[in-house]
Amino acid sequence: MAADKSPAQTPPPSVHADDADEEDENVKQLEQCSSLYLSLQDCLVKSNRNWKSCQSDVQALKECNERRTKNSRKEKK
Repeated sequence: MAADKSPAQTPPPSVHADDADEEDENVKQLEQCSSLYLSLQDCLVKSNRNWKSCQSDVQALKECNERRTKNSRKEKK
């Protein structure tokens, strides 16, 4: 019996994979935090908008945004 070698399966594309490429100014304004924002959106879609199950993504986005805001204030001084 020959071994059935199926091609390696690639994971499905992110639900929001194209969002950052579109003219979505809100995502673009997040700059380095945009990937965290999109990860949070993916989590919310997968969990049926259950914020409690996405708290690690929420915290990561919050921390990134706080760093971005802090760095922005330093640059303006």
